[in-house]
Order: sequence, then structure tokens, then C-alpha cells
Amino acid sequence: MMQAQTDGARPVETGTRRVHELLGRQAQLRGQAPALVDADGRTLDHEVCEAAAGELARLFAERGVVAGDRVLIVAENCAATALAIFAASSLDAIAVPVNARMTGTELARITDHAGPRAILYTTHVSAEAAGHAEAAGAEPVVTATGRLALAKGPGGAPEPVAQGPEQTAVILYTTGTTGDPKGVMLTHANLLFAGATSAALRGMGPEDRVYGALPLTHVFGLASMLMAAVSCGACVQLETRFAPDRLLAALKRGVTVLPMVPQMHALLMKHVAGQGLDRLEGARLRYVSSGAAPLDPAWKRKAEAFYGLPLQNGYGMTESTAGVSGTRNPIGVPDVSVGPALPGIEIRIDAPDAEGVGEIRTRGPHVMKGYFRNPEATAQVIDAEGWLATGDLGRIDAEGRLHVVGRCKELIIRSGFNVYPPEVEAALNDHPAVVQAAVVGRSRDGNEEVLAFVQCTDPVPEPATLKAHVSERLSSYKRPSKILIVDRLPAAATGKILKHKLLGVFADRLAALDAEEK
Repeated sequence: MMQAQTDGARPVETGTRRVHELLGRQAQLRGQAPALVDADGRTLDHEVCEAAAGELARLFAERGVVAGDRVLIVAENCAATALAIFAASSLDAIAVPVNARMTGTELARITDHAGPRAILYTTHVSAEAAGHAEAAGAEPVVTATGRLALAKGPGGAPEPVAQGPEQTAVILYTTGTTGDPKGVMLTHANLLFAGATSAALRGMGPEDRVYGALPLTHVFGLASMLMAAVSCGACVQLETRFAPDRLLAALKRGVTVLPMVPQMHALLMKHVAGQGLDRLEGARLRYVSSGAAPLDPAWKRKAEAFYGLPLQNGYGMTESTAGVSGTRNPIGVPDVSVGPALPGIEIRIDAPDAEGVGEIRTRGPHVMKGYFRNPEATAQVIDAEGWLATGDLGRIDAEGRLHVVGRCKELIIRSGFNVYPPEVEAALNDHPAVVQAAVVGRSRDGNEEVLAFVQCTDPVPEPATLKAHVSERLSSYKRPSKILIVDRLPAAATGKILKHKLLGVFADRLAALDAEEK
């Protein structure tokens, strides 16, 4: 076993028990300084944010929400999404933010599992949220953050409420490797620690403006963006949908901190190149990071030349409240590791092979409380000593930096969103002509694409037919970009599909499809 450890935890401010208290503190300290720039361009100061969160809390309470209840937030990025999380905190309720781009079937699974007392829809910024609200018969409500909709949820027994910061603050859903929804319970302590640690890693302060295109319904956007900003009084400029032209305009208007996934960086560079430029000009940007996907050395050099700044990298997952490790490199350093462990966090490599590669485990105040009402699944990933099994493979170098080299699990990270192959395979297998399907990810252009290999019966459907089939069952980011219909899938004698052979066996067909796209 190899292990890396930092010198000690970064303490959370004494007396802070709930994340909404951070919002209240910033309202007292910074009052009318900007806190959020909403998706429509309107700036909300800290005092307005605190009042708007209070208004949402009253709406929740009027619909019966009490301590320990869940509040489902069907959302895209906007001020209402952010402030609804703090509103739930003020009631000792649990926020459950979910992506509005989910299908009705996906949303129904999570709703049934979470048992929310109330459901909020950000209808003013999302056609998808409006569609879900209409299907649920939700009531329109006009708030300081815009026109929203509220519906009564199925309800369920309230969760026990802890007096300290170990109370669950948020549940973020992953479908898990089985395709079933799993609710990751993140405590107030988790989020307070993650926000303070992320802000410190970036050297953030009240004068910073953070670009907020990362979804607040996912841990990267929630913890490393929103909680980091509110912990230090910085402003977040929220974007409902990423667009490179809007990002470029934001950079020229004063964005200083840019956390994104590789595909977003690539799209910005392509947009600027279309204007005849090879680097970013006229910006106040001082910190750039890339997460949720591996870094390629050549691409990293290109990005640093474009920004004129070092491109920092990091590693984390939903179950670790985003951050486990992060880099602090000067520009030009060829390091493509994910850096050393963050302060207060331990990392170890279990059962390393001859090259030091084994499963990454981590322990510290960032580790989730567990999976919602699923102690069996929790026990499978968190041991008695508090070590979280990440399911990822890595090694620690002589300088104590973590290198992620692969996945024990089959998770695909596409544009910063988690895609679990069993869920995609289940959608494909639901078609009557499909015998079996195998789904894998492939790294391409700084992102991962979803590839599906499908064995069918006669008459064999067209790939377009299968794409239409899954589009009714899966969110857009989960849908395969390519579906190859094959005579047979490579399999072991037991019949188990050998997924690691798929890209090699069908390399020629993939190359032909790639050529057609160019």
C-alpha cells in the first residue's frame, strides 16, 4: 500500500453549522457587493440573495416542508437554483438538485427514491423544466429570482436531523454502475470543507468573479464553484447553457476564475481561432482549471499558450464532494498529474502492482455521509476506518502527486457529466431487435464520447432507429454518439463481453465513421 497525506485539515470557521449561514455572513460583511450574476445578466448582491433565499424557504414551508424533508430542484443554472439550496438549508431540509434535461422516466425514478415533500422547477430558464412542471401539474409562482413552479412531491418520512454540521445538506444522484439511482448524501460539513478548500487552492477572495457554466446539479459546480465562492464572498456569473461566445464576452467583462471541463476550453479556443486569433486577449483572467476528464500533455501546452496562464488540474468524484487532489503548477510545467492531496485529505493506493498502480482510496472530511437509505451500498465503498474506495486506478509519484491511469468501473465522463454504461445498455436492450449491447467511452478532442456496439436480430434496424429509440429514454449527454451494429461481440468462453477489446476489434469501422464526420 502506498499513501500520501497532507499536514492537516483546513478548519471550517468556528460555529458554522449550515451552508446558509455562509450566505448570511456575506450579507452582513459585503451587503451590496455582487454575489450572483443571473443567467439573464441581472446582478444580485449579497443582501438580495439572502432575502431571495428566505422567500424560497417560506414557499417551501408553506407547502409543508419541515426539517429532514427533501426538496427536489429540477433545474438549470440560475440564481433560483443556487438560492433554493440555501433555502432548504435554512429549514434543515435536504436539497436534491437534478438536471432538468432528464427524461420523464429518469426523473420519476429519482422522485420515487428521494420522496421529496416539494418539487421546484426553474421554468423561467429551461424549457425542459417547464415541460416537467406541466406534466406534474405544478403551480406557477413569481419570486424575486423569476417565475418558477412548485409541485407537491410524494413525500416520505423526514430524515433524522443532526445538530452539528454532520446533518445532510444535499443529495446528488448518480445512477451507479447498476443503472439504479443512488443518492450521494453530502453533509454541511462536507460542503463547508470543500468550499473553503477549493477557494484556498485558487487563492480566491471577494474581488473575484467565477464563471459558472458547470451545472449546479453536479458536484463540480456545486462544491468547487458555488460553495467556494460563497465561502469567500466572490461573485459567480451563472450560465444556463454553455456557449463560447458568451464565455468570451464574460471574460472581457471581468471573469477572473475559470473552472471548466476540457471540452469547454476546446470550444472557446475554436471560437477565438475563428476570429483569426490564437490566444485570449483583453481579459482579467488569473486562474484556469480543468477537471472531470484526463489532460493530454500536448493539449495542456496549447491551452496554456492560449490563456497565457498555467492550466491547473484536479481529481474528485461526487462521493468525495468533488476535490481529492489538485495542482498548483507554474506555467509550462509538463505535469499532467492531478496533483497532491488537498489539505486535510489522505490518499492511498491499494494493492499496487509492480508499477505502483492500484485502486485509489481516500479519507478525510470530504468523504460523503453515504448513499441515501442504502447502507449496503455505502458499506461496499466506505470501510470501517473511513476510507472511500473510488473505483479508479492510480499511482503516487516520488513528489507525492497522484496520477489517475484508468477506471476499475466503466464510468464515462462526457462534457463533465457522468454516464454509466449499464444505463445506456439497458435503454438499447429495451429495443425488440437488440440481442445485446456493449457501451464504452473513447477519449476524443479533450472529451469522452459514448460508443455503443449492438448485436441485433433480423430485420436489423438502422443505427438512426436505435438512436431515436434511446433518445426517448436517456438524457442527451448519455446518448451514444455512434452506434455500430455488429454480427457478434467479442466474448469470453463464459459469454461475458470483453469490453476492453471493442475499440481494437472494430477499429476500422470506427475510423471509417470518423472519416465520414470530417
